[in-house]
Amino acid sequence: MKFKAFLTENGVMLLERRFLPALDKMGKICHVFLTRDHAFFLHNLLSGDGVQSVAQFRKEALFDDYRISSQNEDRIAFAVDITLLHRAVRSSVSICSEFGSGGPTANRLQIKLVKKLPPNCTQALPFLTFETKGYKSAVIQDVPISKPLSRAQVLELQAALDAAQDLPQTLVQVPDLNQLQNFVDRMKHVGDLLNVSISKYGDLHVQISTSLITLGAEFRKLLVIGDKAAAPSEDRNLSAQTRVERAISRGDAQSVQVSVRQFSKSLQCHLAKPDCAFYGIAPQGACLTVIFQFFIPGTRQTDKSISLHCRLPVLDPGSN
Repeated sequence: MKFKAFLTENGVMLLERRFLPALDKMGKICHVFLTRDHAFFLHNLLSGDGVQSVAQFRKEALFDDYRISSQNEDRIAFAVDITLLHRAVRSSVSICSEFGSGGPTANRLQIKLVKKLPPNCTQALPFLTFETKGYKSAVIQDVPISKPLSRAQVLELQAALDAAQDLPQTLVQVPDLNQLQNFVDRMKHVGDLLNVSISKYGDLHVQISTSLITLGAEFRKLLVIGDKAAAPSEDRNLSAQTRVERAISRGDAQSVQVSVRQFSKSLQCHLAKPDCAFYGIAPQGACLTVIFQFFIPGTRQTDKSISLHCRLPVLDPGSN
């Protein structure tokens, strides 16, 4: 199997300044999944433990002169330490800057899969190599990776990826992630379990309860994508908790319980600088889904070349 490409200036910016810092907060190890048209960074899709995250890029968003080949329909997947990957990209960018301009081919950052024989080893090991070529010299950085996944493992990863793409029937938009982050930061000191309710009326309700205290926040009249309904006028003057319970009884809302720590971890995706986020609950309360939306710079149009979403495991079967 072979893979090599040049990281574009936009690709370096997306990875170094936005996505790798965000993905580093999701977990130390992730799978990189390369296909003919896309590059994926995947957390916990095979283990089933913790927050699942899927970052997807069209190859043109990151790379130039993209070449990939394998006996598995030109698909390659491997595990990598995100911290080491981020460090290599950041260091390579610094080296490129120090080289300065030296012609149209200078300062290009090439990335490729190689096998090398490390010192004191008798067997060649796989690496993801970054090579920066200057006018008279080149700097090479090797990031250790796992043995590339077998055909069966790649098929399992693809199936998990396909399953993770399913969207909830109702999504509500949360335009201000900082407000939600500040509230969750205060909640972390109260308890470990967070109740999240989402209604077709455009309401998002989060609440944490202990034997001593109940703390909650409600975001109302949010933009709804998918199944929506008009809020009953008779519910207007009721408490938030009562409105949620009535909406669930009508089949107009769902509620799940998730880990406060994992909910807070998913909010770290704001480091990728999304323009807004959508929250939804999967059918039968299978998981809480967070979809981050990115706009084409200078517009309000969705940038379809990049996407990021998380799926939080629920701690009870939920209600619907």
